[in-house]
Amino acid sequence: MTGSTRAPAPGDPRWSTRAPAADIGFGAYVHIPFCASKCDYCAFATFTDRSHLESRYLRALRTEIESASHPPASAVFVGGGTPSHVNPHELVHALDAIVRRSDAEFTIECNPDDVTADLLDVYRTIGVNRVSIGMQSASPHVLAALGRTHSPDAVARAVEAVRRVGLTTFNLDVIYGGVGESIDDWVATVQQVVALGAPHVSAYGLTVEAGTALADDSSRHPDDDDQADKYDAVDDLLTAAGYVNYEISNWAKPGHECRLNAVYWSGGNYAGFGCAAHAHRDGRRSWNVRTPDRYIELVEAGRSVESSFEVLDVGTRSLERLQLQLRTRDGVPVSALDALDVEEMGELVQRIDASADASATSSDASGARLVLTRAGRLLANEVSLRLRG
Repeated sequence: MTGSTRAPAPGDPRWSTRAPAADIGFGAYVHIPFCASKCDYCAFATFTDRSHLESRYLRALRTEIESASHPPASAVFVGGGTPSHVNPHELVHALDAIVRRSDAEFTIECNPDDVTADLLDVYRTIGVNRVSIGMQSASPHVLAALGRTHSPDAVARAVEAVRRVGLTTFNLDVIYGGVGESIDDWVATVQQVVALGAPHVSAYGLTVEAGTALADDSSRHPDDDDQADKYDAVDDLLTAAGYVNYEISNWAKPGHECRLNAVYWSGGNYAGFGCAAHAHRDGRRSWNVRTPDRYIELVEAGRSVESSFEVLDVGTRSLERLQLQLRTRDGVPVSALDALDVEEMGELVQRIDASADASATSSDASGARLVLTRAGRLLANEVSLRLRG
C-alpha cells in the first residue's frame, strides 16, 4: 500500500494523452460485480443474485491485489457493478492493498441511493478523493425506462454528501436517447447537472448491447438523429457553462479531467483486478474470468484468475493509440491521415497548431494536429477507419 492517504489537488492540469508516459503514470481498475438490480441496457459482468458471495469476493480481491506486481498507480478506478452496494469497510480493506502514489487519483463509482457522508468518510480513510455518481437522467419516467431505481432527488442528496465531506471533484454520469425522453427532458437533465456543480460530466448515448433487456425490445432502441440532436444540446449547454470537451463523451472544468482516462486513451499500462477486469502491459492485453464464483474459486485455490490474453504487435498498438487519441482534444498528428482524406472530410476534422503545447512531441515538428470537429465527434468511427499507424 502507499503508506499515505494524502489526496492530490482536484484533477491534473497537465492532463494530456501526449504527455510523457511517466507523467501520465500507471492505472489500476478494480471490478465489483454486485448490483441490487440490473439496468436494462447493461452488458457488463454484473450480478444481482450473488450477494452471498460479497465478503468472500472482497477477501479474494485483496489476495489478488497483494500478489500483483506493478508500479505505483497514479490513478485507481473502482467500477462495476455497484461498488457502493457492498460493505464499505470490507471494500476499503481490499482496496488499500493497491500500491499507489501518494498523489493518486482514487475514484469509486456510486449509486445515488447509496451515497451518504458516512459512506464517503469510510472511503476517504484510504485516500479516495473522487466519486462517480450514476445520475443518468433528471426525469423520473426516463429513469424508469432505463431500468434505474433511484429518484432524481437522490442525486441531489448524494452531491450534498460529497460536498459535506470535502470532496472537491466528482463526476456525474448521464445517458441520452432512452425511450420517451424528449429533447426538453434531456436539456433539463443537463441543466440539473450544471446546477449541481459537477466538475466532471460523462454523457453517453444509449447503446444496444446483445444479451440485454433493451436488445430484446426493438421499440425501445434509440434513434440516431435524436441522439445527434441531444449531443449537440449537451455540448452547447456544458460549453456555455465553462466545461471543456476533452473526449467525445467527457467534459470537465479545467483541471478536473479524469487521470485514468489519460492512461487509457494514451495506450498506457494498467492493471485489472477482480472478475472480468482487463489489463494492459506493454502490448499484452489480458482479462480475468467473468463470474465472481469462478474468480473466488481460483483465488482460494492459489491459481491464476486470468482467462486469456493477446499480444499486440507494434503496428496494432500504434494504430489503436491513434484511434483512442482521435477521440480526445489532443487529436492526432497530421501524418495520421492522408491529405486527400483530410480534404474530403473537411467538416469532420480541423487542423490546429499545438506547437506551444508543452506536451507536443518531436514526432510532428510543426506541432500541428488534427482534431475532430463536433460533427466529426458524431462520426468518429468513420474517421478512425482512415487512420494510418
